[in-house]
Amino acid sequence: MDRSMNRQTRFRRLLPALPLLAAAVLLSACSHNRDDLEEWVAQARAQRGAALEPLPVLRTFEPYEYDAFHLRDPFTIWDDEDVRTSAAAGPRPDPGRRKEPLEAFPRDALAMVGTIGMVGDMYGVVKAPDGIVYRVRSDNYLGQSEGRIVGIYEDRIELVELIPNGVGGWIEQPARIPLESQ
Repeated sequence: MDRSMNRQTRFRRLLPALPLLAAAVLLSACSHNRDDLEEWVAQARAQRGAALEPLPVLRTFEPYEYDAFHLRDPFTIWDDEDVRTSAAAGPRPDPGRRKEPLEAFPRDALAMVGTIGMVGDMYGVVKAPDGIVYRVRSDNYLGQSEGRIVGIYEDRIELVELIPNGVGGWIEQPARIPLESQ
């Protein structure tokens, strides 16, 4: 039993050195006859590489000078007294005005189908989404944005709408309804 124990102890001592011994054997096998490898490396170095494309020309950009420092900062809250007074002074919808039937529909849902009258006294013919045909003239209202008719022509109806400007006021915006092509 002493002898078997002695063998196990020797084997345990040699166990850490076993990977080093295996690596030494493998490396010694690779050191013989490297002539073909050296020849291949020499041939690869002798070959000329492919021509490289020229580097792209870098575009030069003209610097832009920001010159809007005198304008209002877009990231501040609109709490200026000037903004409030200008909003109150601009155009406003008339809350006491009686709504007309075509104001129940959005402007883009209305279709101009023709005109009636002569150049001095022209009426527009407008068809609503519900199928009813209406006769309109200048200063009538239509659409849901307080659109007031300012001109009736053979091919279009021109109007001015009141659109909220976002700070409590209103701005006038031109719009038109073209003659519906059949």
